[in-house]
Amino acid sequence: MKRSAFLVLLFTVLLALLGTPVASALDKGADGWFHTGDGIRVKTIAFVNFKVYAIGHDMKDLPDAKSKQAVIDQDTTKRFTWRMLRDVEKEKIQNALKEAYAMNGFGDGGKIGQFVGAFTGDLKEGQYVTITYDSGAKATTIRVLGGGGSATVPGVDFMKATWSVWFGKIDQPSLGDALISKM
Repeated sequence: MKRSAFLVLLFTVLLALLGTPVASALDKGADGWFHTGDGIRVKTIAFVNFKVYAIGHDMKDLPDAKSKQAVIDQDTTKRFTWRMLRDVEKEKIQNALKEAYAMNGFGDGGKIGQFVGAFTGDLKEGQYVTITYDSGAKATTIRVLGGGGSATVPGVDFMKATWSVWFGKIDQPSLGDALISKM
């Protein structure tokens, strides 16, 4: 072990023994958000993989445990940001989200319909979508930037259902892992 690595290890152990908290591996950015990870949503059709969108995840506060379920359950302000990597018809995105909610056991059609209604037109390559949960208002807002709509859906239940789309039951489990890889 190199001397510098040994000294860092020794200092960390001493701080732990003295009860002084050691900084986490992930620090808050200057914007006040923890960036927990990034991934690419891939859709496989007939053994061919299509990159659909790049997605990032941020949180104002981190959960005590590093797990997808802990991120779902954490009642803190958090967000997803997508950048489309290809053109996609609005019906395909809407249906994919509806199927993902169903796969995760959420069936409130009114809330789901309000949410997917933010997709007012087809998505184009380079277009952005943000999904933000405001823990103070207990509401999830979707914004389709560059020509789409927006919707705000109330309820912690809807936030957990929405975060389950990427961190719960999903046909691409590695995506959820990538979205917490920096935690």
